[in-house]
Formats: sequence, structure tokens, C-alpha cells
Amino acid sequence: MTKELKIGLAAMLVPAAFLLSTPVLSAELDATRFQLERSGDHFIRLDKQTGAMSICQDQGGNLVCRMAADERAAYDDELDRLADRVTKLEKTVASNKESSLPSDAEVDRTLGIMQKFMRGFMGMAKEFQNEQPDAKPQPQKT
Repeated sequence: MTKELKIGLAAMLVPAAFLLSTPVLSAELDATRFQLERSGDHFIRLDKQTGAMSICQDQGGNLVCRMAADERAAYDDELDRLADRVTKLEKTVASNKESSLPSDAEVDRTLGIMQKFMRGFMGMAKEFQNEQPDAKPQPQKT
């Protein structure tokens, strides 16, 4: 093998090995998130991060889980609440699109305030320019 071929092969294999090992690390971190307890012919799965509980059954060698009835009701209630909130927000955004620009009177008033402020500021700047500077020279500060 030539040196260039070895370097090229190493450049491809190192990132690939890193990417392949990443899911294994994340799976290991999540292994402690859930706790399974046997209860008769089924299992109870506790999500230690959220506190959610699920009922799981062994079906053909696969563990199939579904939410407990009270958790499902709470989940559905939360979905309904969020759907209502989204609907209200969409209505608010739609109503604000029509009147998002200020009226001509508001623009004129704002421009008047800005002109008054700038005139006052420029007047103060001219007063500072017209003041007599000190006759004696200032010492060097460097």
C-alpha cells in the first residue's frame, strides 16, 4: 500500500468509527432512565426523568408498552390545552397583521418629538463649541 492510500483510508475510517460509536454511548446513558417492575403477567415501566408510567406486555418476544389510563387522560388534556393556546395565538397574530403600521398622526407626532430633541441637542453642542478654551496648554498624558 502506498503512503497516500494509507492516509486516505485512515481519514475515512476514523470519522466512521466515531460516528458508529456515538449511538452506543447515547444508548448507555439512557439505560438508567427507565425502571421495569414485574406485576403479574405484565411489566410497569417508570421513566425516572419524567415520572411517566407505562404498562408493558411481552408480545412475541417484544416488549410493547402503552400509557397508563390516568396518564393518557392527562396527556390528552395537555394536548387539548396546547391546541387551544395555539388557536388563540394564531388569532392574535392574524388580527395584529392588519394594524401593525402606525397611523400618519402617530408618525408625525414621533417625528416632532425627535426634531425637538435633536434641536436641543445640537444647541447644546454649539454652546460647548463657542466656549473659550483654557489659555494654558494641557500637559501630555502619554
